[in-house]
Amino acid sequence: MTTAYDSRMRVILIIGGILLILGLLSLFIPIPHREKHGFTAGPISVGVETTDRQRVHPAVSGALILGGVALIIVGARKRA
Repeated sequence: MTTAYDSRMRVILIIGGILLILGLLSLFIPIPHREKHGFTAGPISVGVETTDRQRVHPAVSGALILGGVALIIVGARKRA
């Protein structure tokens, strides 16, 4: 029989897993960022679109990983 407490711990465990996966992915996959530069003069429009790929700062990735691991430990420990 599942209680409300067990359901909350399961949710914490799932959120921890998601944070861990996001933290690991943010270490390796850069995030694309697009910018449009240009001007419009009457019916004529001139512009350039640039794409830059930026990585998340390693401290942010580390915080996501540590937070995910902490939530996984809390969720697993309370369920047992």
